[in-house]
Amino acid sequence: MRDEQFGFRPRHSTSLQLARLVETRTRNFGEKRLTGAVFLEVAKAFVTVWIDGLLYKLTLLNFPSYIVHTISSYLKGRTFEVSFQTATPSRRGMRTGVAQGGSISLVLFSLYVNDMPSPSHHVDLALYAYVAAITATFRKPTLLVSYWSSTSTIFNGGRVNGESPLMSLRAPR
Repeated sequence: MRDEQFGFRPRHSTSLQLARLVETRTRNFGEKRLTGAVFLEVAKAFVTVWIDGLLYKLTLLNFPSYIVHTISSYLKGRTFEVSFQTATPSRRGMRTGVAQGGSISLVLFSLYVNDMPSPSHHVDLALYAYVAAITATFRKPTLLVSYWSSTSTIFNGGRVNGESPLMSLRAPR
C-alpha cells in the first residue's frame, strides 16, 4: 500500500498523518513557502468500487489466489431490497461496491485507489481511507495560483458540492 495512506496500518495512525501534515506546513512556513491545500472526501466511496476491477488489482498486487477468491465470494452475489409503503419489495443484485461498515471495507477501498498517480515535486498527498488532502508548496504566490488554476477543472471548476475546497496557508513575512 502506498506510503501516503494512513489509518488502520501499523506505524500509519490517523494522528501520525495529522502530525505529518502539521510538521510539513510548519517547516514550509519557516522557509517562507506558500502552501495551498485541497481537502476532498470521495462521495459514495464504498458503493462505487468496481468489484471486478478491485479483484484484478489484488491479483496484480500478488495477493494469493485463495485470498482473492475469498474476497470475491464476500463481494459478489450480494443483493438488496427496497420496499415503499404497500409495494412488494423486489430483490436486486449489487454490481459495484464494498459493504459499508464491513471491517475489511476500508482496506479494500484503499487497495482499490492505491494506484492513483504519484504527486509531482511540489505536491504532497495525504490519504486516509476515502479522504484526501492534496497540498502544493511554492515560494512564489504566482506559481501557487497557477498550479491550482491549472488543476481546478479536476475539482469541478474549483468547487466541490458548491463550496470551494481550497485553503491557502501563507508563510509569515
